[in-house]
Amino acid sequence: MERTALVLGASGGIGGAVARRLLASGWTVRALAREGSMARLPAGVAPVAGDAMDARAVLQAARGAALVVHAVNPPGYRDWDRLVLPMLDNTVAAARANGARILLPGTVYNYGPDAFPLIGEDAPQNPATRKGRIRAEMERRLREAAQTGETQVLVVRAGDFFGPQAGNSWFAQGLVPPGRRPRAIRNPAARGVGHQWAYLPDVAETMVRLVERGELGGFERFHMEGHWDADGTRMTGAIVEALGSPAVPVRPLPWWALRLAAPFNETVRELLEMRYLWRRPVRMTNARLVARLGEEPRTPLAEAVRATLAANRCLA
Repeated sequence: MERTALVLGASGGIGGAVARRLLASGWTVRALAREGSMARLPAGVAPVAGDAMDARAVLQAARGAALVVHAVNPPGYRDWDRLVLPMLDNTVAAARANGARILLPGTVYNYGPDAFPLIGEDAPQNPATRKGRIRAEMERRLREAAQTGETQVLVVRAGDFFGPQAGNSWFAQGLVPPGRRPRAIRNPAARGVGHQWAYLPDVAETMVRLVERGELGGFERFHMEGHWDADGTRMTGAIVEALGSPAVPVRPLPWWALRLAAPFNETVRELLEMRYLWRRPVRMTNARLVARLGEEPRTPLAEAVRATLAANRCLA
């Protein structure tokens, strides 16, 4: 395998984590990024100036790559309906031209209530939200591209991200905003409702292990279990423990305030669309992943939470 990868979205959380893990494994990693995000790229990547909406720029950046990591999203969830699919089409065209594998970080948005509460990789994708329909269309296009034999696709789906550099996440935007020790921890979950979390370094480790095993078919999906919070208090409890004395109180997230802000803030509107994932348990199962790798990489929750809080400058 030619060990060159192109990462789209390397200045973000999951893209950056995968880029760092590929570098640690000896890959040459290129990162296509706009000028304004170059400073946030991981050390060691080869920066390539460009935009994921520019088909020619993506094609040139992918030249000679064996892997294209499609981890790019519109910032702040803005213009999803206008930008997401054209960006993916550019990735598919570039991967086809190079015979490269596409690696996509998947989401649970693809699934609707008919697949809940336990979701396997082959569950029907009947999403109930606009964002979910777009994500399902992304995977439909990827499957169609893989069927031509000109590219291969790997989708790894996980719960809500947390970890260093996971700024665009429920952990950092909802529970504990970065920059200072919190006065309170805001819990979005309904009382007694479980939620699934995924630590970014574990997700990146899983993705790279799968890529490097070399036993993948043309189109493969794997789900991670990550950290299952069975009643919605395990994550907040780990945060309280990591913050130490004096104990920080846990309070419900004021959804009413988000509803008031929604007409004026597109990011808030998109977050509200996902509230259903906090009102009922939705859990992806990892049997296929464990069968392939023998185990799921999993950092202990206490260690992962403390590392996240330290990176976000939330510890005293």
